[in-house]
Amino acid sequence: MTVAWTSEQVLSLSPDAGSTKRGKALAIASKWPLLGCSNSVVWGECKGSGQKPYRTAVDLGVVGGEPAFRCSCPSRKFPCKHALGLLLLLAEQGGFASNMLPDWVAEWVEKRSHLATQKQEKKTKSAVDPALKAEQIAKKLEKRSRKVEAGLADLDQWLQDIVRQGLANLQTQPYSFWDQTAARLVDAQAPGLANRVRSLAGIPHSGQGWPERMLKALGKLHLLVQGYGNIDTLEAALQAEVRSQIGFPQTKNDLIHRAEHNDPQVQNLSDTWKVLGKFVSEEESLKMQRVWLWGTQCEKPAMVLSFAHGRRQPLDTSLMPGKTFEGTLIFYPGTGVQRAFVAERKATAKWTDEAIGFETVDSAIAQYAKALTANPWLSQFPLVLNQSYMRYHNQQWWLQDGTGDVLPIAPPFSQGWELLAMGGGRPLTVFGEWAGEHFLPLSVWSAKKFVTLGGKS
Repeated sequence: MTVAWTSEQVLSLSPDAGSTKRGKALAIASKWPLLGCSNSVVWGECKGSGQKPYRTAVDLGVVGGEPAFRCSCPSRKFPCKHALGLLLLLAEQGGFASNMLPDWVAEWVEKRSHLATQKQEKKTKSAVDPALKAEQIAKKLEKRSRKVEAGLADLDQWLQDIVRQGLANLQTQPYSFWDQTAARLVDAQAPGLANRVRSLAGIPHSGQGWPERMLKALGKLHLLVQGYGNIDTLEAALQAEVRSQIGFPQTKNDLIHRAEHNDPQVQNLSDTWKVLGKFVSEEESLKMQRVWLWGTQCEKPAMVLSFAHGRRQPLDTSLMPGKTFEGTLIFYPGTGVQRAFVAERKATAKWTDEAIGFETVDSAIAQYAKALTANPWLSQFPLVLNQSYMRYHNQQWWLQDGTGDVLPIAPPFSQGWELLAMGGGRPLTVFGEWAGEHFLPLSVWSAKKFVTLGGKS
């Protein structure tokens, strides 16, 4: 072996504390009747509870790259406890005897080499002339646009049928009425519109006032259809917002490339960013997370959106509410409150107590109205209300400012009494999401103490 590994380096790869503990327990030579190495690959067979040993191999990636792991155990963790035990034993002994690769290791190494070759070939093919690449992108966009236009034509007819037949009929419609329309929009490559249509299904059963809420949601859909039909007449930022709402993809790599080439539609901001709060939702196997940031110099909010599929894929936890960092954000093209991602994170900074947000409900709602003017499809508006108090009246929680004006708290919020106790009669600074009808608190700070609230659905 040409590179020595230490126990600390090995344990830094561990996915969790349990794996660390179990890996240490397996770092005993008597548990490994077979050990070997060849170039950058180490392998071994570990005694288990069954008749057959667990076959474990690690490509240490000494010639660039990261370590890769292979084990016959059923664990889905990478590295598993057997790989950790094997590497800890390697670090302790300083190396294993060199041997010919067993067939199962040779097969794995050959497969990895083949995949690496394919990846390099794909990368080489993608490194085409910029003009040719731009032409390919334009053709792909044109093809997608034709499919979207056809899908929006069907959606427009569907909306007209609903209005012509009357909203009252919607209470008797099954879920398939909404889902079939959404599925056609997915086929038309308009996933953003499909999600909006699916969200309509619950409105007829949402209680008093549902016709008004339904009409509002249908109006936003109609506005998107008309906006896309007249997209050439819109300013560039609003064009980007309409495409984003419909579901046209925008990759981080593409936005980084556009920012590097000074695209005026892709804003690139370096600042000291406060992490104000986060909201996490889970539907079936998909988890979604919104993290809200505030730029202390640019005085601009940003929403960092992330997703995770399945139970074992974790959400990004690097942006912790109550923390501050210096870094660069790249904003997705659009209008109003914009989505962004962290392009560069330089260092953590100290949370400062300068006032941000609004002193009154009236000023907050005025700013929300301004944001809606820029983006009528805005779903959540980040709102900080200073000098506020929790109030409970008629079985409803309210957030009250110093003038007596109030915001209704969203019904799912279950920490009203806890938030009331935090204030102890003193004013609080509360951050949350205003959705036009209800406010959902996500974090609160008072007397230099920051507390993260539930923020889940």
